[in-house]
Amino acid sequence: MTLSTEKFLENANRIESEVGRVIVGQGEVVRHVLVSILAGGHVLLEGVPGLGKTMLIRTLGQALDLKFSRIQFTPDLMPADIVGTEILSDEDGKREFRFRQGPLFANLVLADEINRATPKTQSALLEAMQESSVTVAQTTYHLEEPFFVMATQNPLEMEGTYPLPEAQLDRFFFKVNVDLPNVSEMVEILDRTTGKESPAANKAVSGAEIVEMRALARTVPIASHVKEYIAKLMLATHPTDPNASPLVKKYVRYGVSPRGGQALVLGAKVTALMAGRYNVAFEDVHAVAKAALRHRLLLNFDGLAEGVKADDVVEELVKARMNDEG
Repeated sequence: MTLSTEKFLENANRIESEVGRVIVGQGEVVRHVLVSILAGGHVLLEGVPGLGKTMLIRTLGQALDLKFSRIQFTPDLMPADIVGTEILSDEDGKREFRFRQGPLFANLVLADEINRATPKTQSALLEAMQESSVTVAQTTYHLEEPFFVMATQNPLEMEGTYPLPEAQLDRFFFKVNVDLPNVSEMVEILDRTTGKESPAANKAVSGAEIVEMRALARTVPIASHVKEYIAKLMLATHPTDPNASPLVKKYVRYGVSPRGGQALVLGAKVTALMAGRYNVAFEDVHAVAKAALRHRLLLNFDGLAEGVKADDVVEELVKARMNDEG
């Protein structure tokens, strides 16, 4: 492995620094998005309009030397509009069909307001997210690595939207909640966005370096007792498990899939490297637990009716498992 842990940390810090030139605050959001990218996963950002979700992803596109593409999802968007289509071309008197690539053929794809697209279009995105390829007219086209989908959605305005199915939610490595800034951050945002100059991020790392960083992250060792802790945590999210907490048994309809455990392990490995360590600790798992699990916990009717949040369930599970370990 040519990339060292010190170089990994240096690159990650450089990316965060460049993003910080544009984005005010939101340190945990930026960190979780970066962890997902370095782990090779896709991210769903949820928050009310105007909080900078789109700006954050655009800024990442500036900081990473990658091909960036934005897709504004609308109800009339068709699969061919994002994947591409075959067109009839006429060259030298010879007519034949040629494939014209859609905006999915990029390294970093911003799927803006993803829940406004119909299920048919969402399913086209699903193959690209899962397989890093698209199929048109029985021909499969592979997407260039690295390939990331950064999607946004608004949790408030539900009219004219199509909620993402559980299968597609599970494809997102992390779901990141974007919250309101505090007073000092709001003042800084106003200063940056109403002045004569608009800050921009410089290129921090290349696509090849991102691939190297992803490869290094997968080599980080994780002790057997930490892996067992993650496995028990996953099983405890299911109400039928003997170790399930009272909150899970009362409010959870279905728990986390194995893909959630994979997200925890890889996210914890990247978090450890970003802390300057080449081994995974319990605190690395806790740092990514909510982002990795909140969209994979399906609440039952009682949980939805009483306003229970998946984050509360995850927090209780983490505390219960740590008490057992202690």
